Amino acid sequence: MKTKFQVVKKIGKLLLLLLLIAITFIYAMFQGGFVSWFLFYSFLPFALYSVFVFIYPLSDFYVERRFESIEYKAGDELKVTLTLRRKVPFPLFYMVLEDVVTESLFQQSSFHKAKSMIYPGFRREMKLSYYIDELPRGEHIYSAVRLKTGDFFGVFEKDAVIECRDQLLVYPSFVEVQYRPLENRYDQGMTSSNVKIQKDTTMATGVRAYQPGDRFSWIHWKSFARTNELMTKEFEERQSHDVLIVLDREYSSAFEPMVTFTASVIRSIIKKGAQVGLVSIGREHQSFAIRGGEEHQGQLYHHLAKVQPDSQFALGKILQGEGLNYSQSAAVFFITASVSKKMIMSVNNYSKRNSSVVIFLIKSNGETYTSEEKSLRAYASSRGIWLKVCYEGDFSSAFAEVKRA
Repeated sequence: MKTKFQVVKKIGKLLLLLLLIAITFIYAMFQGGFVSWFLFYSFLPFALYSVFVFIYPLSDFYVERRFESIEYKAGDELKVTLTLRRKVPFPLFYMVLEDVVTESLFQQSSFHKAKSMIYPGFRREMKLSYYIDELPRGEHIYSAVRLKTGDFFGVFEKDAVIECRDQLLVYPSFVEVQYRPLENRYDQGMTSSNVKIQKDTTMATGVRAYQPGDRFSWIHWKSFARTNELMTKEFEERQSHDVLIVLDREYSSAFEPMVTFTASVIRSIIKKGAQVGLVSIGREHQSFAIRGGEEHQGQLYHHLAKVQPDSQFALGKILQGEGLNYSQSAAVFFITASVSKKMIMSVNNYSKRNSSVVIFLIKSNGETYTSEEKSLRAYASSRGIWLKVCYEGDFSSAFAEVKRA
C-alpha cells in the first residue's frame, strides 16, 4: 500500500511540473513581451532537468567495494573504497551515498553511518573512500549501497539500493604473553585416561613384570633369558605441555579483554610448540580438540572473532551439569570475569584428575579487586587451584607467578 502511494505521489508531482510548464508557455503566448518569454525560457531548463531526473534510472550504477587488507584485528584502522560506474553520463547535481553495514562496525567509532555526499556531474566513474579509526572485533556484514539524488527544486527525490555484499571478519587483538609451561607430568595410578601415555622409547630407566597390553618390542629379552620370566622395559615419561582453555561467555564488561587474553595465550602456547584446545561455553558450547600449528590457531581465532557473551548461566552451574572431555595430562585454564565458591568447587573436580588447574580472573580498566575475591583466591589455593587476577593492559605478566598449585 505504501509503495503504491509513493508511485501515485511521484506521478502527481510529474503532472504538476508539466502543468507549470504549460502555464508559463500559455502565459508567454498570451502576454507576450520580453519578461514573459524570459520567464518561460528561464524556467524551462530546470523543469526539463527535473523530468529527466524522474526518468533516469539509478539502477544504471554498478558499485564495487574494496578493502586494503584481507585480515584485520581489533583496533586496526579500516579504509573502504567505493567505486561507482555507470553507462549513461547523465549530469547529476548531487548524490547522497550510504554504505549499508551492520551497526556493530561503528561501536567504537565517532560516527554511526558511512554516509557522504558526492557531486557526480557527467562522470562515468567515481571513487569515494572513508576510514574507521578503530575496528571492533566481530563479523560485520556489508549488504548494499544506498543512493539518493534529486533535482534543483527538490520536487523529485530518487533513491535506489544496489546490492553489494561483503563480509568483514575482524579477529581479536592480542598482546605478547611470556607463556611458561606448567609442571604437569604423567603419573601412574588407578585413574583411567582417554589417551595413551607417551613414553620416550629411546631411554629405558628399568624393568618391571610383563603386563597384558605391553608392546612386543618393550620386552627385555636378556632378563627373560636369565630368569625365564617375561619382563618389560620401563621408559622415561615425557612432560606434557598440552593446555585446555575454557572460556566463560557470561556477559561482563570485561568480555572483550577476556577474548584478547584468550587469543594472546593461544598464540603464545602454539608459538612455544605446545598444543592447545578450547572449550567455549555460551548459549551453544563449542569445543576444539587439543592440537598445535598455525592452521589450528587460525580455526581458534576464527571462532574468537565471532564469539559473543551469550551464556545464560554461571560457569560453576554449567560445569556441575556438564563435564569437560580432555586428556588428564593437559593443564586446564579457566578464563572468566567472575568467580564464586560454587565455581571453585566445580573446578576442584578437575584438579583431582591429575591436571594442573588455573583460573584467570580478567578485569577491565578501572575494576577493583574486592575483598571477597581475595578470600575466594585463598579458598581456591587451599583446594590446589591457582587463581590469578589479570588486568586489561597487563596481560604480559600473566604467567609470572603461575606455578603448579
